[in-house]
This record gives sequence, C-alpha cells and structure tokens, in this order.
Amino acid sequence: MSFKSPKDTVGAIDAVGCAKANLTWGQLLTLGFLAGAFIAFGGLLAIVVGGGVPGIKEVNPGLQKFIFGAVFPVGLILVVIAGAELFTGNTACCIPAVLARKVRWTDCIRNWGVSYIGNFIGALFVAFFLTYLTGLLAKDPWLATTIGIAEAKVSQDFWPLFLKGIGCNWLVCLSVWLAVASEDTIGKIWGIWFPIMAFVALGFEHSIANMFFIPVGIFYGAAVTWGQFLVTNLIPVTLGNIVGGAFFVGVIYWYVYGRQSAEKCAEPEKS
Repeated sequence: MSFKSPKDTVGAIDAVGCAKANLTWGQLLTLGFLAGAFIAFGGLLAIVVGGGVPGIKEVNPGLQKFIFGAVFPVGLILVVIAGAELFTGNTACCIPAVLARKVRWTDCIRNWGVSYIGNFIGALFVAFFLTYLTGLLAKDPWLATTIGIAEAKVSQDFWPLFLKGIGCNWLVCLSVWLAVASEDTIGKIWGIWFPIMAFVALGFEHSIANMFFIPVGIFYGAAVTWGQFLVTNLIPVTLGNIVGGAFFVGVIYWYVYGRQSAEKCAEPEKS
C-alpha cells in the first residue's frame, strides 16, 4: 500500500482546506447533516454491539471498551470515503490553508459553524427518528447502556471534559491525516480505524458523537436536561475539540511541513 510522506500529506490537506472554503452554504449544511448522521450511525452501532455484552463488561471492562470502540469508526469511514463535512475533522483540515494565507479566517469559521449546525441536525435526526421512534434501544441491556452513557457525560466538570475533548480530536484529526496520506481505500479505512477506536476505548469526548449519545438518552428517559447537555457537556467538549484538532494537528503539522508553500487557492469555477 502506497502512501504520502508527512510533507506531501500536509500539501494534500492544504488543497482539502481550499476546497472546503469554496463550498456554498447549502453544500456545507447538507454535507454537515450527512456527517452528523454518519457519526450517529457509528454511535448507534457501538451501543448495540458494545452495550449488548454486560457480562463481558462485568468481568473484563477493558475488553468491553474495546468492543464499543471497535465498531464506532464506521461513522468516520463514511464521512471520509463517501464524503461529508464533519466539524471536528474540519478544525484541523482548514488550518494549513488559513496559515498559508490561501483561505481567509472568515471562510474557515463559516465552514466550522455551518458544518457544526448540520452535524447537530443529522445526529438528532438519527437519534430521534431512526433510534427512538423505532425502539431499537428500548430494552435492556441497551436501554440501561443508553441512559447510563447520557447521564455519565453530564456528570463531569468543565476541565476534565475540555481535556478529554482535546485528546479525542487530536486522535480524530490524526485519523483524517492518515486517510489523506493513504493512496487506496483499504489504507484509508485502516488509517481511520485505529485512532478512532483508540479515542472511544480511552473514553475521550467527541462533540458530534455526543450530539447523538446524550439526546438519544434524553429521548429514552435519562435524568438529563437539554440545558445540562448543552452547557455542562457540549460547550467544554467542543472547545477541547477545537484545540485538539486546530492546534495539535493543524498548526503543528503546518509549522513543521507547510510554511514554505504560498500558492493561492484556485478560484471556484463559475457556473
């Protein structure tokens, strides 16, 4: 399997950032919706598979965490290969082009903001219409797992959630980096799988995944309010995700490999 060097990968990410800056509002929102839904599919699968083995969790909690994490990456695999706009990955992918002055900060922030909204809508759609109304998680052990996840995620303080958000998106954006580095589909899948499995098994916090995990718990009766979801969990996790992706991946790799590049982005074709 062939792959790009780290320097060439940053160059490819640079082009990705330029392409993202040229997306229209409608494209961003639509592709953001898809990304949120895809991540939610991964979360739903993780609950069904990883939450369906309470016996293993009792005697070998590490193995249960691995099983939960092992199936979750299907969401990002769909995002990267099928094509969608995921806020967390975009926090890193837009940065090299911005720092090279090929993309304006306003275009970067627009991409982050609109994709974030689209992600929220997509995750909620899967949580309510495809998970709650279908009753997929209405019985134990899945019901207990769903409620337990939601309640645990709002029971933590700001700084632990912020730091878990950094760790999560550092790994998420590295998985995107590895996918871009690979020249074939199988290589992209493996490049995505390992870091995503790792962040989930480690218990780090992903803002877009939480847009599924916590609302679906609320729908199924978890003792969590929407205010707790937004303020206690989503805000610190989102801020941590931005730092983890933008600085620890986007800024650092641009600083090491991308500072020499100064070409302007190609203008979008006029239709």
